[in-house]
Amino acid sequence: MSSTTESQTLEISIVVPLYNEEESLSELVDQIKKSLSNRSFELIFIDDGSSDNSWNVIEQLVEVNSEVKGISLGVNQGKSYALQAGFNEVKGQYIVTMDADLQDDPAEIEQMICSLESGYDLVSGWKKKRFDPISKTIPSKFFNWVTRRAAGIHLHDFNCGLKAYRAEVVAHIQLYGELHRYIPLLAKRAGFGSITEQIVQHRARKYGRTKFGLSRFINGFLDLITILFVQKYLQKPMHFFGTIGVLLMSVGSLINLYLAGIRIFYNAGIGNRPLLFLGILLMVLGVQFLSTGFLGELINKNHIHNRQPVIRKRSE
Repeated sequence: MSSTTESQTLEISIVVPLYNEEESLSELVDQIKKSLSNRSFELIFIDDGSSDNSWNVIEQLVEVNSEVKGISLGVNQGKSYALQAGFNEVKGQYIVTMDADLQDDPAEIEQMICSLESGYDLVSGWKKKRFDPISKTIPSKFFNWVTRRAAGIHLHDFNCGLKAYRAEVVAHIQLYGELHRYIPLLAKRAGFGSITEQIVQHRARKYGRTKFGLSRFINGFLDLITILFVQKYLQKPMHFFGTIGVLLMSVGSLINLYLAGIRIFYNAGIGNRPLLFLGILLMVLGVQFLSTGFLGELINKNHIHNRQPVIRKRSE
């Protein structure tokens, strides 16, 4: 079968990033094949630089399962990079992402695909009942609350690994850093705003140990700040930098006018006043912010003709 025919007939591409999950892979393949026995699918494992025997297990699974494919990143790059590597290879009409640790139940995939077939762009899993330690669940709830308020997307579990998307959604997003946590926000920004969530079963970890750490939590919030800034001001950098610049220049000008009035009308010395240095500093900073805004606008205008609009085609 040609690759063109395959891309037309293949229904589902399942992307599974993993790091040191050798014990669970065979069992995961069996569960997926059982759950999707009536669907055509491909299963893409992305080995994110595992130090155990995961890649050898993947190679064995590829040999005996025509649906299974493997990608080795060589060194650990992070979940976002691994997912993007999988997205670059998918051929299915619908894309599903899930973790390799067996905590996601493949039986949930069918209902997610049905939601996509009914018209949704993205279906996000919600692990309403979790089997994680409190050191992970409490930070996760706080993280989801902040993200929900900041992004304006009413999802309870942004970081759930089990998600389903239309193929055109993943084609219009680019993952790096810790942005896998914000795929719904990236999808909305790209024009795919039909997003829903589905309560999914969260099973207790059967093998290995969690990869969650405090650094991921901190990095996730930093990436949220980045993506919200880019989402709001990418097309209009002057609105951000210019507003700050005008504010700083205005305050600095008022301070300097006040000091000039004292010098003119009261003949008071102002050369050694800290307030004078503050006024000058604010005006200089204001000019710098305005200049940054102008540079941003020039760069933006220079690349505007290279941007392509999002065009979505759906079968009725």
